Amino acid sequence: MKRINILLLIVLTFTVLSCKEKKGADSSAVTVEKHTDAKGFTYETVSNDPTGLRLYTLDNGLKVYLSKNDDEPKIQTYIAVRAGSNYDPKESTGLAHYLEHMVFKGTDEIGTLDWEKEKVYLQQISDLYEQHKETADPEKKKELYKKIDEISLEASNYSVANEYDKMTSSLGATGTNAHTWFEETVYKNKIPANELDKWLKLESERFSQLVLRLFHTELEAVFEEFNRGQDNDGRKSYAAMLDGLFPNHPYGQQTTIGTGEHLKNPSMVAIHNYFNKYYVPNNMAMVLVGDIDFEETIQKVANTFGNLEKKEVTHPTLPKEEPIKSPVIKEVFGPTAENVSIAFRADGVDSKDEKFVMLADMILANGNAGLIDLNLNQQQAVQYAGCSPTFLNDYGYHRFSGYPKAGQSLDEVKNLILEQIEKLKKGEFEDWMIDAVVNDLKLSQTQQYENSTALASAYYNAFIHHEDWAKKVKFLDELRKITKEELVAFANEFYQDNYVVTYKRKGEDTSIVKVENPGITPVNLNRDKSSTYMKEFNAIEATSLQPKYVDFKTAIKETEMANGIKVSYIENEQNDLFDLNIIFDMGSDHNKKLDLGVGYMEYLGTDTYSPEALKKEFYKLGISYYVNTGAEKSYVGLNGLKENLAEGLKLLSHLWNNAVPNQEAYDKYVAQIIKGRQDNKTRKGSILQSGLMSYGKYGENSRLRNIYNNEELKNMNPQELVDLVKDLKNFDQRIFYYGKDVDAAVAALNEHHKVASELNDYPAATEYVELETGGNVYFVDYDMVQAEMLFLAKGNPFKPENMAASTLFNTYFGAGLSSIVFQEIRESKSLAYSAYSYYAEASDKDDSNYVMAYIGTQANKMPQAVDAMMELMNNMPEAEDQFNAAKEATLKKLAAQRITKSNIFWTYERLQKLGIDKDHREEMYEAIKNMTIEDLKKFFNENIKGEQYNVMVIGNKKDVDMQALSKLGKIQEMDIDYLFNYEKAQEIKQ
Repeated sequence: MKRINILLLIVLTFTVLSCKEKKGADSSAVTVEKHTDAKGFTYETVSNDPTGLRLYTLDNGLKVYLSKNDDEPKIQTYIAVRAGSNYDPKESTGLAHYLEHMVFKGTDEIGTLDWEKEKVYLQQISDLYEQHKETADPEKKKELYKKIDEISLEASNYSVANEYDKMTSSLGATGTNAHTWFEETVYKNKIPANELDKWLKLESERFSQLVLRLFHTELEAVFEEFNRGQDNDGRKSYAAMLDGLFPNHPYGQQTTIGTGEHLKNPSMVAIHNYFNKYYVPNNMAMVLVGDIDFEETIQKVANTFGNLEKKEVTHPTLPKEEPIKSPVIKEVFGPTAENVSIAFRADGVDSKDEKFVMLADMILANGNAGLIDLNLNQQQAVQYAGCSPTFLNDYGYHRFSGYPKAGQSLDEVKNLILEQIEKLKKGEFEDWMIDAVVNDLKLSQTQQYENSTALASAYYNAFIHHEDWAKKVKFLDELRKITKEELVAFANEFYQDNYVVTYKRKGEDTSIVKVENPGITPVNLNRDKSSTYMKEFNAIEATSLQPKYVDFKTAIKETEMANGIKVSYIENEQNDLFDLNIIFDMGSDHNKKLDLGVGYMEYLGTDTYSPEALKKEFYKLGISYYVNTGAEKSYVGLNGLKENLAEGLKLLSHLWNNAVPNQEAYDKYVAQIIKGRQDNKTRKGSILQSGLMSYGKYGENSRLRNIYNNEELKNMNPQELVDLVKDLKNFDQRIFYYGKDVDAAVAALNEHHKVASELNDYPAATEYVELETGGNVYFVDYDMVQAEMLFLAKGNPFKPENMAASTLFNTYFGAGLSSIVFQEIRESKSLAYSAYSYYAEASDKDDSNYVMAYIGTQANKMPQAVDAMMELMNNMPEAEDQFNAAKEATLKKLAAQRITKSNIFWTYERLQKLGIDKDHREEMYEAIKNMTIEDLKKFFNENIKGEQYNVMVIGNKKDVDMQALSKLGKIQEMDIDYLFNYEKAQEIKQ
């Protein structure tokens, strides 16, 4: 299936294929039916809707989307507002996004110790910001900001930071967050089902009023987010594309984050006005998907959110765009690998364009048998190419992207992509493709139907885009009605010279905005205090939820093939999809050619099928296969429709047994690897998280560096690689099957998966020794606005009995919005957008644990941020109330956690690597129940305090204070080629 964001796919075309749906069922007869439940609430349902949606509308206009999924005792919640960056005032872009941040700061009850005193200071701050906004004199602005900083410190004496986050955490909520986009702002939590009452109480209070406390510190965090965007070439390319597509509409003229100048001159008055205008119930929706009772839930929603006041909402009329009549050219510069995108503007949601572009997109690229898949990616004509559509309220767009091979120009890639579009326009695709791609979409959506988060996302998107759910239910059946002739006619009309081409080139970005460090005085967090509201909230008792544990020995059933190979299996009780995995406990540590050979197989055919024909055959069956090699294990997998398992396994076995090496394909494959390596060296995430991290742990002798260099790859014999993969099936192996009718699956394996009568033992694995850490600073010079740092300390060997304490420590100290690290570094001191620390448990019983910390901040704040982090890592603040809240949150998360379906098997695999043979959560739960803050302090003192760190840093050397860095250890400036060892190793600069 297509390798795109599956949530985006669902957002655009969500419908599902129920396991109960009969072949030939006519879902075009979809009707909307109205009902009245036992409590007198009216709701709508849609016939033939396998999601079981009940759509309520409260008297105040609030839309409530409810659907039941009792796989786990949790509820995915979304609160969606039809308001985003499209509606930002032109002189105050970024407002909707900044408002999103501030909605987490509380109300006149949440987050305050004395509202009557606090509001006086907040009004003074608001007045000063209005003066600041109207003042042009830079020196006067600095004076006003200094005054804002002084009064903010006074105001913080009466506030409590992160009370909302503390309360959601105390519920056992996960995924607490929000996002803003063009037409939406959406607030997110996944909560234990027994905490619904408290969550509704908290959220109805949160959305009843806006209080802009701790304003200037959060504004600085948004600046850091702005800087992250400046360091993201992909975001810059996306913004340039939108600017070309929409020269008048806010889609292209107002970024969600806003301009640097507007962020420097905020208006608290304007933010309040925006909230009061759009954050009203008749412009909002609540989505609850999970373990709910419909009647009880809607009554509870009405008792809380039903009290919000309805107001008339007028959305602005936005500009219309003139047709694009000739290609629009955009250029973006930055340090990452070059690429090109081509985008065609379309009409918006619920238009003819949506249906036809969606279908055209899948004909062109579905990850398997599309024109781009076969003609460009399979034949390695480019490094990579793909496409995806997006549909919004007013317009949409179809975006194509391509990355060049070595020596290939961006225009050559652009022309190759346009050639595939021309093939679509000429009808050069097979007649069966339309049915196949619609089935592929249904298959994808069936897999997502089991996921409450994905379904809830589809509901809130339907609300944001004013979509009739009945149309969503029958959307794919409408696609199936489109004929090849109609699609070709549409393509000829739609895809002309009316596109925007965006060239992402390597080079210096001269548009970068440098942001000064304003020198914020740290505000008071009042960590040891609570508002009256929070005290009363915490006193509310919820119905107890008891954890459930898995008996792996009974949950994972076993049988065997005729040849004695063990087959572990779990029945799929949801639908008719299967997932079959052949597992070898051997990977690239045992033979580093194995990974190379497995990747090569992607481009090979057999004595019967070309590589392209093989892809088509699998696609016709609704079957996907994969071969994957990791460091310690290799997997051959097959998944899709159960009815086609035997045919899919037959085809996979044919490829496995009869693959034919091809020197030309191998040469292209190696060229692709080398170009990928070159591109990898331009990505700061790869440099920090892969290159520097590996060196910090292992030094020169690491998996990362133990590779075949480029010359060795070129000289490899492709026949040897093919023989290696063919021989893989003759090594010791085991099988895991998730699906129905295990007997039929085993019968298919017996018939088509033939192996040697005596299976080979695994060769010895290469061992990599973890080095002692401390006293080293590994630095890479990179053109970026921020500086990013990782602190790494080798800890004690893995011990199962430490898992409870480390889990609780991470919740309390370093992970999450209400953690100590986040509060101190971001909330109090405004030194970073992202800062965290955690105790990382080993993934293997023979490995060590690690203490880790991360800071991403402006280079000119780095010394202060480092000092703040190091102080925390050596002196853990003790806050009894916060500890108890973290403890309660951890216990509730464990109580609501369910290991189900195929995850049972994969969880057991992970635990066995740690030497654990049972569900470890039971012992963890009991241990955490009895832990005190003294126990946590003891854990901190024994495992974190005083650790010696290797520090990995990536940043612009011109901006980074190297002298400050030297206080952390001996600076070694790393050469990227040396780190990755793609070419001959370079010397380290001392």
